Amino acid sequence: MAIDDDIRFLERVPTLSVLGKDALRIIAIGAETRYVHSGEVLFSMGDAADAAYVIQKGSFTLQESAATSDAPAVVVQSGSLLGEFALLAETTRPVTAIATEPSTVLRIPRSLFLKMLEGFPDSARRLRDHISTRANRTAEQILRIGAALDPQSSRRR
Repeated sequence: MAIDDDIRFLERVPTLSVLGKDALRIIAIGAETRYVHSGEVLFSMGDAADAAYVIQKGSFTLQESAATSDAPAVVVQSGSLLGEFALLAETTRPVTAIATEPSTVLRIPRSLFLKMLEGFPDSARRLRDHISTRANRTAEQILRIGAALDPQSSRRR
């Protein structure tokens, strides 16, 4: 893909879309394209996470360790951002990502992302606001679910 094609693609990724074209140009120039064969592990649960991946083509199954979890696997496809938190902080991978078909990803190193945010403070503010809104929405959903599951909460009303 050409840089302008990569920018247009990144503009369709919800978390990245708030950054703006100039910031996305930096990411598109510095990101690494990687081909992943079907069945290949992109990263494993517990690995140190120093980058995020955007799926350009293909799909991945995300799963916890098969030996320790009955949780169903989740399949993610083109346009998905994997490891979003790794762009901002040192963390480990919470799941294993396995290509379900031949796939292409853009690897965005944390160091590149943080330098981009330093150079584009307006993008950093938009990202902060976006993350804050999502966190608030998630907290509200958790409270609603908790209230629905707590038989005592309906008696208190």
